Amino acid sequence: MEQAHRKGFLFSKYTAPDIAPFDKLFEIFTELITHTSGDLDEALSWLRELDQEYELTDENYTIDDFIEDLKKKGYIRQEVSNDGSDGGLKITAKTERTIRQQALKQIFGNLGKKGAGNHKTKYSGSGDEHTGEFREYRFGDGLDRISLTESLKNAQVNNGSDEFRLTENDLVVEDAQFKAQMSTVLMIDISHSMILYGEDRITPAKKVAMALAELITTRYPKDTLDILVFGDDAWTIAIKDLPYLQVGPYHTNTVAGLQLAMDLLRRKRNTNKQIFMITDGKPSCVRERDGSYYMNSVGLDQYIVEQCYTMAQQARKLHIPITTFMIANDPYLQRFVNQFTEANQGKAFYTGLKGLGEMIFEDYETNRKKRIK
Repeated sequence: MEQAHRKGFLFSKYTAPDIAPFDKLFEIFTELITHTSGDLDEALSWLRELDQEYELTDENYTIDDFIEDLKKKGYIRQEVSNDGSDGGLKITAKTERTIRQQALKQIFGNLGKKGAGNHKTKYSGSGDEHTGEFREYRFGDGLDRISLTESLKNAQVNNGSDEFRLTENDLVVEDAQFKAQMSTVLMIDISHSMILYGEDRITPAKKVAMALAELITTRYPKDTLDILVFGDDAWTIAIKDLPYLQVGPYHTNTVAGLQLAMDLLRRKRNTNKQIFMITDGKPSCVRERDGSYYMNSVGLDQYIVEQCYTMAQQARKLHIPITTFMIANDPYLQRFVNQFTEANQGKAFYTGLKGLGEMIFEDYETNRKKRIK
C-alpha cells in the first residue's frame, strides 16, 4: 500500500546563521566608521560601549582580538608621525572600499533581480546586447557583428547556387543596443542644518554617495561621477574621502554648488549629463563679485533665490537636468523647489532619509535610458 504524501508547510524554530565573531563585529564597525566620519578612535570607543551593553563578545573573542584581526587583514594600520612618534591607528583604503561596497549592498541590494548589463536606450547602434534584428552591412561595422547564416542565405538568393559567390552587398549584421554614457555630478549639502533638530541627515547622504560611487565604478565603468559638497562655498571631494565627510558651521550656497557642477560637466564629452542635489535647507548664502558673502538665514531671501533660478535656467540651456532630493518637508521650501525645478525643467523628489537611496538609483536608471538632447 502506497504511503500518502502530505503537502504543506513545516515550521521549525528559527536558528540564527552561524556568523564568525569577526564578521559580526566588522559589520557594526563599518557602520560606526561612517557615523563618526572616519574617526577610528571614536568608532572603537562606541564599539566597546555597545559590547558592554549588548555582550557582543565573550572571553573567547574580545574587542582587542577584533582590533588585532583588523590589523592583520589590512583594514587598519599604525601611523607614524613625521617626527617618528606614534601617530595612532588609521583606517586603510581597503576599509574605505569595503564601506562603499556595504553601502551599495544596503541601498541597492535588489540590483541582482533586475538583470545584468549596462543601461539601455531605445536607440540601436554599437553595443553588447543584440536586438534580434538584422540590417545590411555598413562601412565601420565590426566583423564580429556579421551574421554568417543570414549572409550566406543572401549570397545564395542573390547569386544563385550554381556558382557560390559572397559579396559585400550580401553581408548582414545583427543589430545591437546602443548604450549611452552618463556624466553625473552629485551635490551634497553640508550646511549646519544637516545635523540640527536631533536628526542626522549627513550620514544617509554619505551612504547614498558611497553606494552611487560603487555602483557606477563597478556596473557602469564608462560613466563618470563627480561629487561636490556645498556650504558657504563649494568644492569637489574624492570618492575615497566620502567616509570622512562632515557638516560644518556653514550656510547653504546652492548657487556656488550649481556653478561648480556645471563647470565640471562642461568638460565632459558625454551627451547625457545630469546633476543630483541632496539638500534639506533653503539657499541662504551667495558670494558677491568682490569676494564677500551675502548671507540671510531668515525665510527665503529673494536676492538669493533669484540667483538660484538663474542658475537653473542656465543649466537648462546647457541641456543639464537637475534632480533635487529634498529631505525636508517645510511647505515654503517645497514651493521654492517647485519653482526651481520648473525653471530647469528637471525633477524634484520630496523624500525622507529612508528611501533616498532607492529613489536616486531609480532616477539614475531612468535618465540613462534616454538621450538628453
